[in-house]
Amino acid sequence: MSENNLTHFDAAGNAVMVDVSAKPVTTREATAHGIITMNAEAFAAVQSGTVKKGDVLGVARIAGIMATKRTSELIPLCHPLPLTKVGIEFRLLPERQAVEALCTVKTSGVTGVEMEALTGVSTALLTIYDMCKAVDKGMELGEIHLVEKTGGKSAELVDAAARDAYSRLIHPSLENELRGELSDAAAEGAIKVFGDNLRQLLLQPPIRGKTVMGLDPGYRMGCKVAVVDPTGKVLDTNVVYPVPEFKRVDQAKKTIKAMVLKNGVEVMAIGNGTAGHETEEFAAEVIRELADEKNLHLQYMVVSEAGASVYSASKLAAEEFPQFDVNLRSAVSIARRLQDPLAELVKIDPKAVGVGQYQHDMPQKRLNETLDGVVEDCVNSVGVDLNTASAPLLRRVAGVSAATAKNIVAWREEEGAFTSRAQLKKVKGLGPKAYEQCAGFLRLPEAKNRLDATAVHPESYAAAKALLDACGYTAAEIGTDKLAGLPGVVRAKGAGTLCEALGVGEPTLNDIVAELCKPGRDVRDSLPKPLLRSDVMGLDDLKPGMELTGTVRNVIDFGAFVDLGVHQDGLVHVSQISDKFIKHPREVLKVGDIVRVKVLNVDTAKKRIALTMKGVPQQN
Repeated sequence: MSENNLTHFDAAGNAVMVDVSAKPVTTREATAHGIITMNAEAFAAVQSGTVKKGDVLGVARIAGIMATKRTSELIPLCHPLPLTKVGIEFRLLPERQAVEALCTVKTSGVTGVEMEALTGVSTALLTIYDMCKAVDKGMELGEIHLVEKTGGKSAELVDAAARDAYSRLIHPSLENELRGELSDAAAEGAIKVFGDNLRQLLLQPPIRGKTVMGLDPGYRMGCKVAVVDPTGKVLDTNVVYPVPEFKRVDQAKKTIKAMVLKNGVEVMAIGNGTAGHETEEFAAEVIRELADEKNLHLQYMVVSEAGASVYSASKLAAEEFPQFDVNLRSAVSIARRLQDPLAELVKIDPKAVGVGQYQHDMPQKRLNETLDGVVEDCVNSVGVDLNTASAPLLRRVAGVSAATAKNIVAWREEEGAFTSRAQLKKVKGLGPKAYEQCAGFLRLPEAKNRLDATAVHPESYAAAKALLDACGYTAAEIGTDKLAGLPGVVRAKGAGTLCEALGVGEPTLNDIVAELCKPGRDVRDSLPKPLLRSDVMGLDDLKPGMELTGTVRNVIDFGAFVDLGVHQDGLVHVSQISDKFIKHPREVLKVGDIVRVKVLNVDTAKKRIALTMKGVPQQN
């Protein structure tokens, strides 16, 4: 029989019950949904079972089932059916102060049971209304609709079409979309971790005023040695073989001692790469012998050499050290990293410094943008000495391009040292806008105008001078102890009054006051100093329960790696970092932190060290 012949009207237009005798008998099922919302008092009574008329949901369930069975008597021209299953379920929805009802009806017949399901759910909700109306007459029935219908020819076709659409089109699309969203979220999280770690690495405190010996460990090619003076100038280079296998340890000791005495070396920087531990043991032994023989008390620090080989083979390194081979350049880089990590690490691609996670799986454009932004922000936060900064460091200053940075260095070489910030306007390619962006970050410690040594922007010079005049000071006193009372004078006169007189905002006023008191202050000076050592330990020396001091080398999602001076970083799992709950190690730790840890376990075969910070007092 055609579906078009299933009608409630005969040829004369009279109402009739549809003739379904020709349709096949199939198993048919339908589920209907509805809710009833009520006030808080009525909902609480239903929830607690304290409605005076009795068990609301129990009675409503029976009423719904009875109505389902009599649907053909309630709905005109509806076929009476032998129902094989009727079920009504209720769910309380506290957030909506509502009761949700589902009615499922099943039969084996020639027509569907959707009307029975809709009748059952409607009657059940009406029964709830009737039993609770004394408490709330404003209850509302809603969202009554057919949820699902199965059985019958059309239902089978719809079901097959729906299943095909889901398995072939919808599910793959949803899977790809969800995977994409999760991948994007993971990439953003990893990029943020990388950026935060890079920031802390770049902002590690420098070791100023020290002559440093850099040791780049190696086996076959030997240990490359470079000595640099406090300004980073290379004083001496050599290659030694401190590893016992080469049987040239005594000769290596003589060479290192001679270089130390000749150049006045105060600190050694040792790379943590291949043969690093052997070189560290050798250096510690040399330090002990120098203390006994010459009463010299040197110290050393193991420095991450991540990216050193990349830099040493780069065009930039070749331009900077054309007289040295690739191996010696890396030793110079290691020594300079200890002196000023920021100035040296800006020469290296940020992705090569070894403080990220999953960096090769991340969107490279987004990663590069973030890391370049972090480097520029760090350089701007610290400030740059206009007369000593290299071109790679200058190009990280806001407003300064790579070409402009080279032009600044070229102008400096041709005309001599800069004596004022205003001379920047004479540099080729540095226009008014670029000057406006970069001037505040470029400093001249020896300038005649003392404001050129501060982070005060030239456009605020007039305000700074007016502030000094208003408070009874002169520009010559900038940076001296005489200006220690400036903040007190500003408070006494009133920040608001001074801001109005000077034509600046209060944040600008506070920045000017801070710079006048401590011109050219370095944000890195307030951070923990690098941990220097004079003796060495091995993995075999570690025992469970030992408490040690170490340096945080990397912070990732599941914990932090801490350098204990045993050539193998130990892991502090996120669950072992704090006595209180933390979501991410970044909440407590950052790269460069000096921490106290306790050894939990040492696996010498796999070279793994498990550490904890729980219950270990930390140094302030």
